[in-house]
Amino acid sequence: MNQASNFNLREEIKEYWSMRAATFDEQPGHEIFSEAERSAWHTLFERHFGKGDGRKALDLASGTGVISHLMHDLGFNVTGMDWSEAMLEKARAKSRERGSKITFLLGDAESTLEADNSYDVIVTRHLVWTLVDPATAFAEWFRVLKPGGKLLVVDGDFVSPTWATKFNKAMAGFLETLGLRKPVEAIAQMQTHQDILARVHFSNGARAEDVASMLRQTGFDPIAVDFDLKRIHSAQKKHISFAKGLERGAQHRYAICAQKPLEA
Repeated sequence: MNQASNFNLREEIKEYWSMRAATFDEQPGHEIFSEAERSAWHTLFERHFGKGDGRKALDLASGTGVISHLMHDLGFNVTGMDWSEAMLEKARAKSRERGSKITFLLGDAESTLEADNSYDVIVTRHLVWTLVDPATAFAEWFRVLKPGGKLLVVDGDFVSPTWATKFNKAMAGFLETLGLRKPVEAIAQMQTHQDILARVHFSNGARAEDVASMLRQTGFDPIAVDFDLKRIHSAQKKHISFAKGLERGAQHRYAICAQKPLEA
């Protein structure tokens, strides 16, 4: 991918997520819709990071500040970074409303401009699968982390079709033939999403083993892959359709905790 197309793709991604900002918090899997889900996220973060105790945390692609607030709950000194001003506006408004002391910065996750060795932990949710240049991003995160600091990547392969995807598609087609369901017309937002997805690095799906391998090549060690996200998914399923719940449960979702060596 040449530099010009790289730049154009980044701008398209930025514009796409800015467009999504208005309704981002309305969707389960984005905002938190129950105390059960909030508790499940806290458990995941504590399992890999421990308590905050005032340590500095960077939430990359922070969006409307959902993960930033979960980390703030645990006592971290949180900075959220996103390159969509529309997302940041909502995040700052939410922070004012809740009285949380979170700093939100406009910035690029692949080039944060933050100082070397400045954060104790970094967290990302559903960012890696959208990265244009993950190798550059991982090197940047390694640089920004303090020696001994930890990165937690919460992500998944949202591209590869699963049995649930195929089942839902077949059922939708069957119901349409019976006249019990109207065909879904392609909308501009969906077309934009597919066009962008076809050109990012993990266009065929961000598998845990591939992401972990790239993190290892960057210098992170040790690296642990955690597939125990059942409590989060169970809480989310109560707020989505049965079909969507089946599909989400069948997807390859994971958390990867990677540490910057103490001697780095």
